[in-house]
Amino acid sequence: MKDEVLAIVAASPPRRVIGVGSVLVLGVTAICVALLRPPSNPGWVVFLLALGLGALWLTDRMRRATGNRLELTRDALRSSTGEVLVNVADVEAIERGAFAFKPSNGFTLVLKRDAKTGPKRWEPGLWWRLGRRLGVGGVTPGHQAKAMAEILSAVMQERQ
Repeated sequence: MKDEVLAIVAASPPRRVIGVGSVLVLGVTAICVALLRPPSNPGWVVFLLALGLGALWLTDRMRRATGNRLELTRDALRSSTGEVLVNVADVEAIERGAFAFKPSNGFTLVLKRDAKTGPKRWEPGLWWRLGRRLGVGGVTPGHQAKAMAEILSAVMQERQ
């Protein structure tokens, strides 16, 4: 019962294609401009090549990250890889308002001061962690993230 999955947030195939494809197009366009119509200033050529290669790297990161999903149990929010992102007991607040600092179609968890937070990390399109904040969302459907936030809020109130 403790390991029962209460909610899932996962990127749908069309959202993955649009998200990954957009970053891929940016990378290919920047490289093509740098090689086929190079600016007269060599600094801009270097910038465009760096931007293009960075976007291609990000494309692969996003493709891999959005292949996973996030699962909420009564004890933790975890990745489908088995990695525990945060224990429910360590969550202090959920920010999901229109003006909250959160990912697109998602929410942010504010962790307690004494919570063991992991290193800064970003799984593009799915989640990120920075200090005491953990953001969920990106290329994920908004209704899944909203449902997860509501269920997490109910689990937190149940624990109190």
